[in-house]
Amino acid sequence: MTWIKDLRDGQRFSGQYLVNNMAKGVTATGASYLTISLQDKTGSLDGKLWDVLNEDLDTFAIGNIVEVSGDVLNYRGSLQLKIISGKTVPMVKVDPSQFTMSAPRLLKDMEEELAKIITSIKDKQISLLVDTLIKAHYAAFITYPAATRNHHEYTSGLLYHTLSMVHLAEAIIPMYPTIDRDMLMAGILLHDLGKTIELSGPIIPKYTIPGKLIGHITLMASEILKTAPELGIEEEKATLIAHMVISHHGKQEFGSPVIPLTREAFLLSLIDDMDAKLVMMDKALEGIEAGDFSTRIYTLDDRTLYQPKNGKK
Repeated sequence: MTWIKDLRDGQRFSGQYLVNNMAKGVTATGASYLTISLQDKTGSLDGKLWDVLNEDLDTFAIGNIVEVSGDVLNYRGSLQLKIISGKTVPMVKVDPSQFTMSAPRLLKDMEEELAKIITSIKDKQISLLVDTLIKAHYAAFITYPAATRNHHEYTSGLLYHTLSMVHLAEAIIPMYPTIDRDMLMAGILLHDLGKTIELSGPIIPKYTIPGKLIGHITLMASEILKTAPELGIEEEKATLIAHMVISHHGKQEFGSPVIPLTREAFLLSLIDDMDAKLVMMDKALEGIEAGDFSTRIYTLDDRTLYQPKNGKK
């Protein structure tokens, strides 16, 4: 077994991997091929399978564990797999934990930090609302990814992303004394909690029907406005927290129904965008040699990224 993180250009590899994405394509000459993304607990890497047979579509179906062999190639500055063969491995014969990437922190430590942050909110109404909503989705909140692809797309990624944002906020708040810390912490802790409804789970997450038809932003804003009166929360406090949730993507073209109209909402959107994009950049530069550029990254305005010769990896 060769871990994804250990694959190198020119290497022949073999091992068991999770298929986390697969798409069929056709060349200019009419030959079919598959673009397959393989994953283990150390990372994921895209590959190509040429001369596709009908049974290959079943073998490399998303969610399967597959015994794969092939070659590692350098294609336009990034590693890519040339898949030679593959066969499905029965799930009863594998340990699922070997195929799911996890947050770079122990879950126990993150849970303890989450509890401390909630109790640090001094406003009793805001603390009660946050605590109630998180408890309602707790099991999913601490295990779900923050996205299906692009950033924090691993087990407990949602919690890790949330705590990273808390750390950024704590560094910024002392510089701007007009920021309401309790309100900002509530927005950070709840801004993506709706993803526990939007996504199906921590392994090969898919969008649920409510996730596709409504989306995590509206789902959580609705829960806030429904739960707050039941708890006796002041209407304005609930409205301000819901506003942070629905505006945290920053712009309407990015999925927010409204743009941020309070200081806390504006800062939340900046912190969320900063954390997500820096993680995307780190991911894009994995495996890029010093002095080389990455491929174009669509989610980063289609830019290429440079790996400095003396930079920190």
